[in-house]
Amino acid sequence: MEQSNQLKQNASRVGIAVLVLSILLVGANLRAPITGLSPLIDNIRSDTGIGNAATGMLTTLPLVAFAVFALVAPRIAKRAGIERTLFAGLIIIAVGLIFRFFSPVWMLFVGTALAGIGIAMGNVLLPGLIKREFPKNVGVMTGAYAMTMNGMAALASGISVPLSNGLGSGWHGSLAVWVILTLVTMVAWIPQLRQRVTTSSISLPKKGKKLWSSGLAWKVTGFMGLQSLLYYIMITWMPTILQNQGFSESTAGWLLALTQLCSLPTSFLLPILAGRLTGQRGLVSIIALCFVMSFSGLLTGITWISVISVLLFGLAGGGVFSLATMFFVLRTHSAQESAELSGMAQFVGYLLAAVGPTLFGLIHDVTSSWTVPLAFLVAVAVVLWIVGMGAGKNAYINQQH
Repeated sequence: MEQSNQLKQNASRVGIAVLVLSILLVGANLRAPITGLSPLIDNIRSDTGIGNAATGMLTTLPLVAFAVFALVAPRIAKRAGIERTLFAGLIIIAVGLIFRFFSPVWMLFVGTALAGIGIAMGNVLLPGLIKREFPKNVGVMTGAYAMTMNGMAALASGISVPLSNGLGSGWHGSLAVWVILTLVTMVAWIPQLRQRVTTSSISLPKKGKKLWSSGLAWKVTGFMGLQSLLYYIMITWMPTILQNQGFSESTAGWLLALTQLCSLPTSFLLPILAGRLTGQRGLVSIIALCFVMSFSGLLTGITWISVISVLLFGLAGGGVFSLATMFFVLRTHSAQESAELSGMAQFVGYLLAAVGPTLFGLIHDVTSSWTVPLAFLVAVAVVLWIVGMGAGKNAYINQQH
């Protein structure tokens, strides 16, 4: 009898370890296929002859896919279960990456869109899965997968060009090589397909507010949306801003990579802190202050202040995404609610992210300087703090009064 219990305990530990590894592997797939594209844009443009408008569409497609399928993923998961829906997302990512290996330009666009659709499923559903499987360790697991995601994003952006030069197949091979990671993740995820729990089997409060009419849900959505807006504007325009301030192209590129590396510790630690606090308003205030200081520092145009400013942005950027993800868990009662709130927030967030870089560039073109665009970011950071103070309140979207 004791031996039987011991075997069950060992099997349980192995199962948990496999689940943790699988979640981290899924997280590793959620940014690398996208961040690996940006450094290769010039090569793609010169090889294919596509114009600036088409290039802009190529970088915007994943964000649009993130937004649209953020609403679709929870509905699929409600019928098929989170595990199976995530596996379907991995298949879609793999197909998209394989498409990008082949020469026709249309396959590059279709493959990029497919990768974005698959990634959207992981973006939305992982927080709910973590809430269900690790209710006592939500912060640690959220931080671990966010750090893995950001770490692989930094790695992909850093090695894309070397891979393009070293694989012998140019940018095609560099874009497609990430399918190896996706296939490994699919194999690791197979044991989770035995899990038959669907989100529809989880009972929800009958008299709760509808999600889209919940003030708290909109505050969480606003927080997610504004942090996405800030992040994608800065990732797109930071090198250009730095070069206009006198930094070389190479130095600006290294500072961008260093910014992503700076996001790793905060992306891991912030969820742990958030999970241990009854309210997260203090964390929101610290993050917003870091953003204001970062953008204000860039406004000075002083070299050493600009360096500190972009590193400060990296620290705040890693923490704010993880905190936004934690709100999906902390402000809901169940995995289903978490997935639906995640879908709502990411739908709005990635729509803002899709138009943000273009809007920022338009402001620069109209004003012929970086002063007004950067002042705009300071204002956005202040609004982020305002909505974040509401999202950081210890409450639930379906809390009864």
